[in-house]
Amino acid sequence: MGRGKLRIHLGAAPGVGKTYAMLSEAHRRVERGTDCVVAFVEHHDRPRTEVMLHGLEQVPRRELEYRGSTFTEMDVDAVLRRAPAVALVDELAHTNIPGSRNAKRWQDVEELLAAGTDVVTTVNIQHLESLGDVVESITGVRQRETVPDEVVRRADQIELVDMSPEALRRRMAHGNIYQPDKVDAALSNYFRPGNLTALRELALLWVADRVDEYLQRYRSEHRVSKIWGSRERIVVGLTGGPEGRTLIRRAARLAEKGAGGEVMALYIARSDGLTSASPKELAVQRTLVEDLGGTFHHVVGDDIPAALLDFARGVNATQIVLGSSRRKTWQYVFGPGVGATVARESGPDLDVHLDVHIVTHEEVAKGRGLPVARGARLGRARIVGGWVVGVVGPAVLAALLNAVHLGLANDMLLFLTLTVAAALLGGVLPALAAAAVGSFLLNYFYTPPLHRLTIADPQNIVAIVIFVGVAVSVASVVDLAASRTHQAARLRAEAEILSFLAGSVLRGETSLEALLERVRVTFGMESVALLERQSDVDPWTCAGRVGTGRPLERPEDADVDIPVGDHMALALTGRVLPASDRRVLSAFAAQAAVVLDRRRLQEEADRARALAEGNRIRTALLAAVSHDLRTPLAGIKAAVSSLRAEDVEWSEEDQAELLEGIEEGADRLDHLVGNLLDMSRLQTGTVTPLIREIDLDEVVPMALGGVPEDSVALDIPETLPMVAVDPGLLERSVANLVENAVKYSPPREPILVSASSIADRVEVRVVDRGPGVPDEAKDRIFEPFQRHGDAPRGAGVGLGLAVARGFAEAMNGTLTAEDTPGGGLTMVLSLRAAGARHEPLPSAQAHNAVQPERQASW
Repeated sequence: MGRGKLRIHLGAAPGVGKTYAMLSEAHRRVERGTDCVVAFVEHHDRPRTEVMLHGLEQVPRRELEYRGSTFTEMDVDAVLRRAPAVALVDELAHTNIPGSRNAKRWQDVEELLAAGTDVVTTVNIQHLESLGDVVESITGVRQRETVPDEVVRRADQIELVDMSPEALRRRMAHGNIYQPDKVDAALSNYFRPGNLTALRELALLWVADRVDEYLQRYRSEHRVSKIWGSRERIVVGLTGGPEGRTLIRRAARLAEKGAGGEVMALYIARSDGLTSASPKELAVQRTLVEDLGGTFHHVVGDDIPAALLDFARGVNATQIVLGSSRRKTWQYVFGPGVGATVARESGPDLDVHLDVHIVTHEEVAKGRGLPVARGARLGRARIVGGWVVGVVGPAVLAALLNAVHLGLANDMLLFLTLTVAAALLGGVLPALAAAAVGSFLLNYFYTPPLHRLTIADPQNIVAIVIFVGVAVSVASVVDLAASRTHQAARLRAEAEILSFLAGSVLRGETSLEALLERVRVTFGMESVALLERQSDVDPWTCAGRVGTGRPLERPEDADVDIPVGDHMALALTGRVLPASDRRVLSAFAAQAAVVLDRRRLQEEADRARALAEGNRIRTALLAAVSHDLRTPLAGIKAAVSSLRAEDVEWSEEDQAELLEGIEEGADRLDHLVGNLLDMSRLQTGTVTPLIREIDLDEVVPMALGGVPEDSVALDIPETLPMVAVDPGLLERSVANLVENAVKYSPPREPILVSASSIADRVEVRVVDRGPGVPDEAKDRIFEPFQRHGDAPRGAGVGLGLAVARGFAEAMNGTLTAEDTPGGGLTMVLSLRAAGARHEPLPSAQAHNAVQPERQASW
């Protein structure tokens, strides 16, 4: 059975109608007789969505017990047993409850697809992993639940469910998305018109890029060479001269006139005559085009206009920007120039329908820094001219000499001149032809006996032999010089590419995919892959790949393969490259292997750092156990031993005092062990907050149970908005902050715990009047096992503030230290207000929001 097909309904924001569109599609398929079931759909109490479930078969969900509560998730096994043709799975980015078959719902979907079941699912643009930072900068909300972009890109169909911001806000105001008590907060925070417009643009651009990938693949598969102007792509031709900056800026302005415009700067290193390109100037232009949002490309081409047009056709460009020629007037005798040639060959009667912009600049007609080198590839016109001079020229010369006879010596010099001219124009073969025809004509017309192919005078035989020898020698020397010129030019072109390769290493561009993409673009290939295997008998695996086409299972399947050591190879598909290109390819392949090794070494270094940090924590933990944990144990043991002593009778007051000491020691020990366990979980990344909306006055008072009642003054206004937090983590954070503040506050000087609302944040402030902390130590006090100043050894192991900050950051909050006006220290705990949340709590999933008794999972 083949793999199932994946269809994704992609939305820009919650409430645009993704689930409704998915259910509508299901009803259409059922009407056509398709076996379609609902594997998991969450209607979020939206009446119109709930009605759409009627008439569709629903697979029963799986119930899971977690921390004393029951939750439901998609039953993957039940769906696989049912084996429908199509399964509906809502919320692709959902995180499953611990104990589920897979950690993420998209992994459940992968299982269904592998079993041959088609899947229709939904996801919002803000849940794509690559857009997390962008979405956070727009909305101020960090998405905890994400799905890898590659999962969405592999979908067979992506349907954008779009809605204007005004229409979506109207839906929200009518109560079609959230409950009425949450509408005002949502409209004034996440669902602001600016946020929705930016998210909508993100969704449209992402889908446009996906469509562009489909278009490129289609053009490649069907070998479409004509330009399809689906979007503005502007290719800027660079020569390496200073005018390149002007051209790049002009192209950027052209791209801004149309939505989705793209600028691609192209420098062509020619192998049949190189210009004096400055690597420093090219580096500056590369930085400029990348700063303007474009891309820089470096390719090799023998014919500059043809290479430029081939590149433009390959990337489906619509416009070309070139600079006015820098050549002086007299230099136009060598040809019309690149700009005129490109403009002529991109006319509407040809396959390449391109607009060519010739931009003036300050370097016009100032000449080039160095003359253009003449190459060995002479071109068709010169070769034809050489054969004309070598074959027709001697006949014309013979006709002229028959009219005016100058003597055998002069005749031979004239024929020798034609042979040299043929060599200079067309190379060795036309020169040899000129020598053969010239020697025949000299023998027939000018060497006695005339008009016969015999020679009577031996001196004439020597003269003709010398003539042929000189002609062949001159032709060989000219051809050898041209060959050396071509070789030097190609070596320089290779040196330019290698210099760019070395420059990328020095600039720190260590991405394997970026390096492979540069190889693909430079040599005009369809795909490039780096394959490796552990031994000669193991199968090949792909370490990195770019481009289109089918994946390669072994290097032998590629059009070009470059071995790198014994168990690694660079494989390229698209066309067979000449052997002269393998030297540069070998350099790229070696660099790719170095990049791969460097990446793996970096991963090992990261793991080593993590292990070193773990060892540091364990060492500190042993130090804490050796003293701080033994101190309360010693007190408890001493009190218990005293109570059990048979030779001493303790009064009731003494017994109460000893029992109180035991209780205090046990509480202190429990607190220390709790902090140690919390820090261990933070270090291992096993803290998963389960977010829900709650009032601060429900949590903060519970955090004050471990301190004397008269040591804290509480100021929590009732008008504060609710906060989106994990109540358990928030309680532990506040408790640690309060305990730390009480510990350092002067006697009979209560600390203040207050809260206020600022924009879409709620701040909890714990204010003490203690000695305070210097500015240089404010960050250090949040590190594990750190205690500031002369804190007594029995004051704890220095984990309270570290745990508090770790829990705050796990809830997407912040914890900072500030000076208290008048002396002391103020801890500021900043939390996200509930009004800033969006679509039913993506951090913990929609159905978690109705479980107020849930606490943090570990």
